[in-house]
Amino acid sequence: MAAQDVLGQTARLASSSALLQVLFRVVTFGLNAFTLRYLSRELIGVVNVRLTLLYSTVVFLAREAFRRACLSGSAKRNWTKTINLLWLTVPLGVFWSLTLGLVWLHLLEVPDPSVVPHYQAGVVAFGLSAIIELLGEPFWVLAQAHLFVRLKVIAESLSVVSKCILTVTLVILYPHWGLYIFSLAQLFYVSVLVMCYVIYFVVFLGSPEATKKSFPVTRVRALLPSFVEDETFVNWKEARLTWSFFKQSFLKQILTEGERYVMTFLNVLNFGDQGVYDIVNNLGSLVARFIFLPIEESFYVFFAKVLERGKTVKDQKQDDVAMAANVLELLLKLVLLIGLTITVFGYAYSQLALDIYGGSMLSSGTGPDLLRCYSLYVLFLAVNGVTECFTSALMCKEEVDRYNFVMLALSFIFLCISYFLTQLYGSVGFILANCFNMGIRIAHSTHYIYHFFRESTHRPLSGLLPSPALLLVYIISAGLTAFSEVLFCCDKGWVARLIHISTGALCLAATLVTMSCSETKLIHFVRSQ
Repeated sequence: MAAQDVLGQTARLASSSALLQVLFRVVTFGLNAFTLRYLSRELIGVVNVRLTLLYSTVVFLAREAFRRACLSGSAKRNWTKTINLLWLTVPLGVFWSLTLGLVWLHLLEVPDPSVVPHYQAGVVAFGLSAIIELLGEPFWVLAQAHLFVRLKVIAESLSVVSKCILTVTLVILYPHWGLYIFSLAQLFYVSVLVMCYVIYFVVFLGSPEATKKSFPVTRVRALLPSFVEDETFVNWKEARLTWSFFKQSFLKQILTEGERYVMTFLNVLNFGDQGVYDIVNNLGSLVARFIFLPIEESFYVFFAKVLERGKTVKDQKQDDVAMAANVLELLLKLVLLIGLTITVFGYAYSQLALDIYGGSMLSSGTGPDLLRCYSLYVLFLAVNGVTECFTSALMCKEEVDRYNFVMLALSFIFLCISYFLTQLYGSVGFILANCFNMGIRIAHSTHYIYHFFRESTHRPLSGLLPSPALLLVYIISAGLTAFSEVLFCCDKGWVARLIHISTGALCLAATLVTMSCSETKLIHFVRSQ
């Protein structure tokens, strides 16, 4: 597949994934706003922090390394061996689910049964849901490698909507069920998700469309583990790369979910405060994650297909290098401007957003400071997502192994800083520690990118430099909106609030106009892709 075709399909995949992230986050926020009126903060804290952490840890440790390794390189490969390798995620998931489930049940603090009933059933259900989701991993990787955009949109949309409907129904009818509600909804979610992929491939394989596309798998039986006579069970090159990524993913999970691990294992916040932190964390990441995460996932596939892992810039096809450098530069500029916009306007509108969303329970206390700090953290998330997806797609096995040592040291430092900053600043300390963590990771990735392109004429890191005119507008907007917040927000009535909102709208309009005039190359890229 030509690099330009890969770019076009990757951009469509990123756009579709972004829409899915919008759906997921909107549903989550709506669900939180709804359940806050029926259920306790403690119950929400246990579900959104403790049990979700169990599920995400099992799934991440069992499949992330396999995804990275099996999506590297061309889609033309021995798919029998790749599928065999992917099925190893299931026994690995069983191992992690049993091991971590015992930790969650016997070593961690158990919530008060009168406040959070059926905790043990919740742990079992969330661990089981991770194993069920891993059953669909070969189908997911096959679809992702061949850029099946529509399948991903339908499967994930249908599963999240189904989960939402079931949760709301059970909360209204049986609020006393406690964790049973979220356990059933989680199991239903992963079951629908896996069945969508399975049903699609059952119908697709052997069809005229599959034959026309010369799809490498011709029958459903080929999607199950199988031995080939006189050949190895798996591709050992992929297996070794998977092991390298596994060591890295273990550390990356600690860094990604570090604050939740500190909350869970060190008990620095009670379950109610954990619930508030999680709600604010979800609100802060709404725009950030629905854009940045799909870009990272989709353009990792693009860079991995266009450039060859482990080769220097001189050994690559120069046309592909030029395209990759141009795309990287524009992606960096795109996410930087989105991050700056959220940082600037998020500071002055955090308290208002929380007050509208959750009332005084969220807008008083540390809630506004949490969201303001998260607005800054979004900027770090934006840049790190793109720089790290590029380096992950290009690093050879030895470079991945060296990076693992960096991540190991960073993990230890991050956990220590999280603990001490939390002792000093409460839950705000988690976000400050995350900013430090992302800053170090950005420094490593940009250093790698600089050295990779050093012997070429391309300088994609220039995408991290906004135009002076736009930077000036950002500074003026930050000052005006902060002054407006002091004068009009948030206890002076709805007229004052509307004035504050209007001030922000005018500043945002001025920012977007300046952006469209000063960043014409970026605007063309967004419109064309």
